[in-house]
Formats: sequence, C-alpha cells, structure tokens
Amino acid sequence: MISPRNNHRSLALVTAASALLLACLSFGPHASLSVHAEQSAALASDQADWPAYGGGPSGDRYSPLHQINRSNVHQLKLAWSFDTAEPGGLQTNPLIIGRTLYGFTPTQKVIALDAATGKKLWSFDAGTPGFQPTRGLTYWTDGTHATLFAGILSYLYALDPATGKPIASFGDNGRIDLRNDLGERNILQSFAAMTSPGILYKDTIIVGFRAPETKPALHGDIRAYDVRTGKLRWIFHTIPHPGEEGYDTWPKAAWKYTGAANNWTGMALDTARGIVYAPTGSAVDDFYGADRIGNDRFADTLLALDANTGKRLWDFQGVHHDIWDRDFPSPPSLVTVRSSGQQVDAVAQTTKQGFLYLFDRTTGKPLFPIDEKPFPPSTVPGEKASPTQPVPRTPAPFARQLLTEDMLTTRTPEAHAYALQQFRTFRSAGQFVPLSLNQQTVVFPGFDGGAEWGGSAVDTRTGVIYINANDLPWTGGLTASKPGRGLGETTYQTQCALCHGVDRKGSPPTFPSLVDDPKHLTDAQIITLIHSGKGRMPSFPNIADARLIALLAYIKTGQDPAASPLAPPERGSKREAEPSAAPSDHAAKYRFTGYRKFLDPDGYPAVVPPWGTLNAIDLNTGEYLWKVPLGNYPELAAQGVPDTGTENYGGPVVTAGDLVFIGATNFDHTLRAFDSRTGKLLWQGDLPYAGNATPATYMIDGKQYIVIATSNARNPKAPQGAAYVAFALP
Repeated sequence: MISPRNNHRSLALVTAASALLLACLSFGPHASLSVHAEQSAALASDQADWPAYGGGPSGDRYSPLHQINRSNVHQLKLAWSFDTAEPGGLQTNPLIIGRTLYGFTPTQKVIALDAATGKKLWSFDAGTPGFQPTRGLTYWTDGTHATLFAGILSYLYALDPATGKPIASFGDNGRIDLRNDLGERNILQSFAAMTSPGILYKDTIIVGFRAPETKPALHGDIRAYDVRTGKLRWIFHTIPHPGEEGYDTWPKAAWKYTGAANNWTGMALDTARGIVYAPTGSAVDDFYGADRIGNDRFADTLLALDANTGKRLWDFQGVHHDIWDRDFPSPPSLVTVRSSGQQVDAVAQTTKQGFLYLFDRTTGKPLFPIDEKPFPPSTVPGEKASPTQPVPRTPAPFARQLLTEDMLTTRTPEAHAYALQQFRTFRSAGQFVPLSLNQQTVVFPGFDGGAEWGGSAVDTRTGVIYINANDLPWTGGLTASKPGRGLGETTYQTQCALCHGVDRKGSPPTFPSLVDDPKHLTDAQIITLIHSGKGRMPSFPNIADARLIALLAYIKTGQDPAASPLAPPERGSKREAEPSAAPSDHAAKYRFTGYRKFLDPDGYPAVVPPWGTLNAIDLNTGEYLWKVPLGNYPELAAQGVPDTGTENYGGPVVTAGDLVFIGATNFDHTLRAFDSRTGKLLWQGDLPYAGNATPATYMIDGKQYIVIATSNARNPKAPQGAAYVAFALP
C-alpha cells in the first residue's frame, strides 16, 4: 500500500514544475535563472522523507532540508516523544515514509508512529522477544505495492507498511530464515541476526548478518533475495570455496570448518552503476588464528559486488589475518571528490583503527596513498601474523595510535598512580602488535574503535566527511586453553570467557560481571539470555541439554560440582558436520582473556582526554577542518571538568542548513547541533536517555523534524528505558 503522502508529494512536484515553466515563459531568460534557483530550493525542501537506513542507499547521511539552520537552530524545542515502555537498548535509525515513522522497540517489536505527533499507529510482535541490536528497517515499493522488511532474531520478515501484518507470499508465510543457504546441516544450532538492515537494488534485498565471535559460527556469506517471493537470487562466499578467488589465502579446508567474515554493519549502493559496497568483519576465532593461517581474503574487506549477480568487481582488505577483532565497523559512504584535478566518484570507509580509506568507486584505486608497513611477528605458538598491514598516509588517523606514560590520566594523583602501575605491566607498541601470552597488550584505539557502527556523514555539496570516534585504550591477551574440571567450566571458557573473562568478572559496564549480576536473575531468565542473546551478546542455540545445565551451574557458582564429563558436540555443529575437514588441533590451544577497558579506579578512562571526538575531514585534500571533543560526564562537568569527550555509539547526520546533528554519547543524554563549517556547538537538547543511535531528519506539513532513538543500555547505573524523541522549531 502506498502512503497517501507520496501521492500528495508527486502532485506538489508536478505543480511546482508547472509553476517553474510558467515563470520561465513570463519573465524571460534572466528571470528564469533566478526563479529556477528559487524553485530548485523549494523542490529540495520537499524531499521530506528519510526513506532508507542512513537516509539513502549511498550511506552519506545527508539531508537537503534547511529549514533548521545555523541562525535558528537555537530555537529547537521538543516536538513529541514516544516511550516504548520497555527497558533495553535502542539503536534504531528510523525510516520516515510520508507521514509515518517506522522503528523498533528494545524487544524487537516493529512499530509505526505518526511522524508529526508520535502517536502509535500499529505494532508487530513476532511472538518471541528478542534483544539483539536492531539499527534499521528497509522499505521497498514499485509504485503500486510496498513492503517493510524487518530483521528479527534469525528471520527477515516482510510486513505490510499500512498494517504491520506479514505478507504471506514472501518466503514461509512472511519470513525467511537467515540461517538457510549457508551450508549448515542443522540451522537450529546456529545463530544469525540482522543487526543492520538490508539494502535494496531493483527487486532484490541484499543482506548480511551478525555472527558469533567464536566457533561455531555460520559462514558470513552475502546474499540477495527476491523482494516479492523471498527466493535466493545470488550468494557471495566471503570464505572462498575451492576454485574461487581468494581460496589460496586460507587453509584448503577452512571453508568447511571456520566461519564469520560477515557483513554486520550494513552496506552502501551506487544505484546508477549497480554496485553494492559491503564491508566485512573478522573470521573466527577472533584472536587466535592458527587454523586459518594466511591472509584470509574477504575477511576484514571492503567488497565491491555487482548488485545484479553478486560477482566481485574489486576488493580491499584492511587487515590481513585479523587477530585483533578489527572488523570494518560501519557502512561506507559514497561521495564525489576532486582528485588529481578531476571529479571522481568515490567510496569512503572508516575503521576501528582510526584510519580512513578513500577509493575510486568503480576501480577500487586508492585516492590517497596506502603503504604496506611491516609489523612484528606473533610469539604465540601456532600463530602466524601477517608481516605487513595497510596504513594510509592521508588522512591522518582520527584517533590516537600509541599509548605512552605521558598520556596517562592526571585527573587525581591516586588515579595517575594506579594508571602508571597498570601501564608498566602492559605491552604498548601501537597498532597491529600481536597479542601476547599471559600479558596484556594495549589496543589503542580500543576494540570498539575509533569508528563504530553509527557510520559517517558526508556533505555531498563539499565532500567533507564527519566522523565520531572513541579515543580510549583497551587491553587484551591470550592464555593457554586448559581443560575445564567439567562440562560447565569448559563450555564457559570456550563460549563465554571471550567477553566475560576467564574469571567471570567481565569488564563492566560493557561486559557485565557474572560473579554478581546473575544473582537477581532466575534460571529461566539466564537460559533465555543464552538462547536469545541481548545487546552485544549473540545467542548460543548450540548450548543445550547437559551443556546448558552444566553452564548454568557454573555461571551461578563459578564451580562445576558435578564434574560432568565432556560431551561430544551437539548434532549440527560444524565440527560434527565436517569431522574430517578440521585440522587435528582444531580446538584452539589459546584463548582470549577477555575485553578490558583501561579504566582508573573510579571508572573513568585511565588516559588524558579527549575520550571521544567529532571530526571533519575534507576528502578533496585529506586535511582536517576541525576536531572537537564529543560528550561529557555530568558529574565531572559539575566539578569543572567539562568537554572530556566520552565513548559514543551512533552516528551523525549533516544537513543543507550547515548543521551536524549527533547524539551518540553514553552519559550526558544530549542531542547536539554543530556548525558543519567550524565545529562550533550551536545547540543541545536534553534527552530522557542516551542517544546511542543515529538521528533522522524529515519534513511534514512544511515543518522539519529531527528524531533520535534513546536508551540507557550502555549505562546500567542510569535509569533504564527507551524512547523516540523529536525536535522542531516552534
């Protein structure tokens, strides 16, 4: 069903075009130029929708709307808010089609709101509460029929945008299972979830998915499906099969037993050329790659694929043989720049490392030089790090690269002394230093970047890109995998210790402690979390029966009193499905000790600020126009320490009103508007919770709105809840 507003807009465009023609005939050629410019501005203002994730398929997060501008942004007021009445995370960049806003709730219900008032129109509940990140939806129309696509748990649903009801002709009564078509024998033992929405090309929807960070993990293949029937159109193997390009950069049988190398961040599309740009993440296991020795081509890669067929056109690998979890973290942005005296259609890709790469969109040629620089070998038995990694000369990194003693916090003498004592136990030597055994290695910027999933915004008029970044160090290390005393401990160490640590203490608040946190949960609630996941945690449907019972006991007590004997893998795991394919030492000999932020005793980053920044880079030259801290800790600001910057998740949008809007910050519950030319803060609006999402902007009845999803899942000490909040001029 087509929204009535789309018909109204079409009529408005026809009327405006007729008025333009009449003006040209009435006032002559010189007047027509003036009227043409005026009418063009009016037509641009009529582009009211936010019809795709990030605003459009190009991923530029740019809006031509300019009613809200530098001169009046200070007048913005709350227009409406919608309380989801659910706790949990909310990272959705909503769609606005006509007068309707489409989004998610924290439990993955799909909702439609009146975009002018926030009134709920309908809600779709799949029947099984999900707690995976849901960052957006996809809206398709052929002018007669329309479909709203929503990723919920392991399924892609096709919904009627007018009612929210599944469209039965799509797939299996309105949905397809994302775990199909990937070569898994028993999909019920596997996990896949669309954290970022699919992208449309003609009558296909192209999708990636989230996968676990440890084995077993599905192959991260990129697929295209028919939007009407749900039938598979094409598939690209990110872990190459025999005879395919890149196969020789993996062990011969790796395609049978390893997994991931998946696109979880979303994609960008050049609709005119029919090219889809898909960045991928690392292969499993993330931090010890002895069973995938080689460069592992198409993992950690920006892929340019023919959107009609899935054929590879070009690719660039940002990390060879990734052993640091350095996934490409965000969708790329398409932009046109001036390079070597010519206008070049380009694609820009951010990284967790703080690097920014820029390529010719058609050929993949770098528009700024990239050097293959040497880095030290791994000292871990069985591991073989790549001797070189690609480092761009320009632009300079947008996050700090090397942690030294003179960068340690001076917030208090006690905090500094603690940081110094800890730092002297670490190995700190910059990027791409392989993790060590039984010693923490500094990863700076941390495992969450640098850049993250919120993506970058590009002013398409100027070629300036806006990137928000985390700028604090984490540490990580490896330790020998020792057999657990029983089934529960062994399951914990292989599946849970990656995030919650070998001692169950985690790294709060990002990775909760399992020593204390589970005490307020029932067994049924813990089992639901294991099987459904929540927030950063994927689901583990493969943990069942005796393993599940043993793991539950171990999580709650830290002991395995039954000392239950180790059971064989459940049916359907990759190890059982392909027992002859895996190397004899397939079980990892070394495991990650857990993600650890380098924090002082009071929970603040143990380095001097800024801890988060917003950056403006001219892609025509590679030069920075400005860099400002992004966010603050309210309690530090009250003590006279403002503008430290903070961790931030979610991205910016840029408008023709010369404004950059961004929430993202974890602690100050603020939506900000910056002057896109200078970085000056022009306005900030209070939010009920943190704006850990990317805003959207749209126009209805001649009024421009800015809307953002808010939640406090990343700050469990704060009041919990989730809401959509919209602002407009009075």
